[in-house]
Amino acid sequence: MKYFPLIWAALGRRKPRTILTGLSIAIAFLLYGMLNAVNFAFNNGAAIAGVDRLVTTGRYSITQILPYGHGQQIRSMPGIEGVAASNWFGGYYQDQRNFFAQFAVEQEQYLAMYPEIVLPPEQKQAFFSTRTGVVVAKTLAEHFNWKIGDKIPMQAGIWPLKDGSNVWTFDLVGIFDTANPKDRSQFEMMLIRYDYFDEARQYAKGTAGWYVSKIKNPAEAGTIAKQIDAMFANSPNETRTDTEKAFNQGFMKQLGDIGLIISSILGAVFFTLLFLTGNTMMQSVRERIPELAVLKTLGYSDPLVLALVLGEALLLTLISAIVGLALATIVLPGLASHLPGLSGLTISVESIFGALGIAVLLAFIVGLPPALRAMRLNIVDALAGH
Repeated sequence: MKYFPLIWAALGRRKPRTILTGLSIAIAFLLYGMLNAVNFAFNNGAAIAGVDRLVTTGRYSITQILPYGHGQQIRSMPGIEGVAASNWFGGYYQDQRNFFAQFAVEQEQYLAMYPEIVLPPEQKQAFFSTRTGVVVAKTLAEHFNWKIGDKIPMQAGIWPLKDGSNVWTFDLVGIFDTANPKDRSQFEMMLIRYDYFDEARQYAKGTAGWYVSKIKNPAEAGTIAKQIDAMFANSPNETRTDTEKAFNQGFMKQLGDIGLIISSILGAVFFTLLFLTGNTMMQSVRERIPELAVLKTLGYSDPLVLALVLGEALLLTLISAIVGLALATIVLPGLASHLPGLSGLTISVESIFGALGIAVLLAFIVGLPPALRAMRLNIVDALAGH
């Protein structure tokens, strides 16, 4: 710790250069924090999926619709506790930028198998008794300033009404929260009654997008999934049944491999940063060769000189990383407010430790070459200016 003032003074020798380099590193870690928060939000849905729920879709694609009768057959199987038909609605509110998840579901069966969704009893009953009723997540209600009793017009993206209109008008009868506040972003959605949706849509009546099944024994998930698919094998509407976790992961892959995309972006950013920071450190040591020679003359050992230069690189990267992560923490709430469905974006503890680990590695890679040069300095040649 007694060498800290010396390291700090070295960083302050060329303040504009140090500040600009630090800002470049901070921006890289700002990007790291934001992208990892988005990646975590996408993957968290799979992580919290119920172990006692299965999802049955068309065998070849999630867009392959299934007959409504499939649900009745699944419901009659041993080991099945409940089944709910579900369908993607795919609309938006007022403007296409106001997009969030909307599902048409068999309301009573669906809510019974999702204890994560907390809805006041009177609002739940209103949902069960109002054909045009919908319930929405608390975060969405707050974002759009909705309140109970509002009529919500939704522009259809896939399903026009049978009269040809593309505007569905729903009655907001309930606002739900989640049992665990950390799960709010994963349930940021609107639930529509399936019976009204199926009756009012223009085509594909009597079908569902997928079926969610609650099983009595999670240990039998694999066996029951195979039995469901075997029931519809060689039929015109074959199925594929997965655990809810596997289904959620597959659903997110429809958007692409988010993790790979983010890793590629960050890899390119930090690879470029290596050259920028490495050049700065080499130039800094080159300018201070006589000073380093004086330190050696005063009795500073070669390993100590090596440690001082590495410490300089480490201090720069760590401070910049912390600044970048702090900026990401400040920016993320504002970003989330413009992304319905991704509220609650936050930097995870794993991301923080990952960022600090990257900062240490970056410091070692860019600091080691100039540190080795400083350690190997010949005092006479350095003071002579050779």
